[in-house]
Amino acid sequence: MTTLLWLQASGCGGCTMSLLCAESPGVIEMLEDAGIRLLWHPALSLETGAEALAILDDVAEGRVPLDILCVEGAIARGPAGTGRFQMLSGTGRSMMHWVQRLAPKAHHVVAVGTCAAFGGVTAAGGNPTDAVGLQYDGAHPGGLVPPAWRSGSGAPVINVGGCPTHPGWVTETLMLLAAGESVALDGYARPRFYADHLVHHGCPKNEFYEYKASARELSDMGCMMENLGCIGTQAVGDCNIRAWNGEGSCTRAGYPCINCTAPQFEDPTHAFVETPKIAGIPVGLPTDMPKAWFMALASLSKAATPPRIGENARADRVVVPPTLRKPR
Repeated sequence: MTTLLWLQASGCGGCTMSLLCAESPGVIEMLEDAGIRLLWHPALSLETGAEALAILDDVAEGRVPLDILCVEGAIARGPAGTGRFQMLSGTGRSMMHWVQRLAPKAHHVVAVGTCAAFGGVTAAGGNPTDAVGLQYDGAHPGGLVPPAWRSGSGAPVINVGGCPTHPGWVTETLMLLAAGESVALDGYARPRFYADHLVHHGCPKNEFYEYKASARELSDMGCMMENLGCIGTQAVGDCNIRAWNGEGSCTRAGYPCINCTAPQFEDPTHAFVETPKIAGIPVGLPTDMPKAWFMALASLSKAATPPRIGENARADRVVVPPTLRKPR
């Protein structure tokens, strides 16, 4: 039996809400089928008060083994490094203290969501609470724990980024760990099973992207990269392959990808729905594509745009259907 303890640090709790939307399997079914015993979760468990504190003490003192520690939300280190901006009610100690105390006991440590991984929205703006991720401060290694820190398994903190993170990314990570499998990680310690994909992959707007047929308003059907801030061609995630609840994603719903799986996505220096440009050229180009190639391809694509695609791109529904072709 694999034991799991879940703590909610500084955040909105949205990753837990997202996890409850897991399907095939649902989160409770997944835990049972994977042989995972949930020791405690502040929102899902029945234990409160002295009962919950007893569980934390048993794990901290080594009386109950801890296989997986999940932390949701950033770690508030303020004021002045005390962590007392977020206290764990009834314990007289900060959440920072409890994470520091419990992490060395865990065989695996998982940062659930971008706040826990990199600081996320909790660290946005002036960051008055001095919030950081477990092992990253934004894009820089070293958050609550130093870059060289390793859990009992010898692995770094596993960063399941996303705001909120996809329920499938969390359940797949937990199932792999419970099965004794290693989780391959990318350069930001995100699981590669989703980080090796781009949000662009499987996007329903790809035909418009190919011809650079761009939307100008959020209600338009066209590609949102050129004018509306979409950076799905640069953002990691299989959101359009492994759709939310079987059918949803940001771009499917007509909203631009804001790269929420990445560090510092929360401070883009421009509005999320605006594409910064220099001399009319988008600053952020698709991953691995040289600027000269993009400009050449974009010019050719725009010149070759079929009327159907051009007209539909600037409409909120299909106004020109595909041409009917008679079989030969």
